[in-house]
Amino acid sequence: MNRTLRAALFFVVAIAAWELLFRAGIWSPVLVPSPLTVGRYLGEALIDGTLWDATLVTMRRLLLGYLFGIALGLPLGLFTARYRLLGDTLGLVALGLQTLPSVCWVPLALLWFGQTESAMFFVVVMGTLWSMIIATDNGVRNVPPIYARAARTMGSSGVHIWVKVMLPASLPFIVSGMKQGWAFAWRSLMAAEIYVTILSGFGLGNLLHYGRELNAMEQVIGIMLVIIVIGLLADKILFSPWERFLHRRWGTAR
Repeated sequence: MNRTLRAALFFVVAIAAWELLFRAGIWSPVLVPSPLTVGRYLGEALIDGTLWDATLVTMRRLLLGYLFGIALGLPLGLFTARYRLLGDTLGLVALGLQTLPSVCWVPLALLWFGQTESAMFFVVVMGTLWSMIIATDNGVRNVPPIYARAARTMGSSGVHIWVKVMLPASLPFIVSGMKQGWAFAWRSLMAAEIYVTILSGFGLGNLLHYGRELNAMEQVIGIMLVIIVIGLLADKILFSPWERFLHRRWGTAR
């Protein structure tokens, strides 16, 4: 039995157990609705377009901030690995700010940008940037020194050795940082959407917030399941194949 089939079987068993526990009356249906109720909400939200529109809004915000955070964090991580002064200053700041809970950026974004898309963008970038800096810095520092020495022996130097040798050799660590940055970006954006309402678009976090306000637990659980599914798809389609390829390419696969 392959991994996909095992995972599908596990989820089927988990949903069946959820339904059995619901029918046994272990918890109040107001607090924990049945899988059928959650499925009915998701079906209706798909049909009327609410879920689809909210997903598009959230993914647009996430991808814009995430890609910008990667584009900014990658060169900064290379600089912190290359220059000791930046490693002792910017690297330390990145390590400290990465531990800051995502929701802490929301009040600052609101004060600086107001209830605008710029506030959402800022929060997502802050969720991505520091992970990328740290991962790139660690990746470069873990490249075997013999790679650089061999490249210099063959005439490489300066920018060429960083672009053609150090950066490719550190890609397994960088992809792991991109994966971690994706998770932090998700958390940052959900925190922002739950606490901030922007008329230019209602995302999944807004639907989660309204479900809580209306005591509509089927909506809350349904949106949580959608977020989980998107996260799993991103890992299986984007990050896991890259990680496996790069680890095989550089001989670090188990």
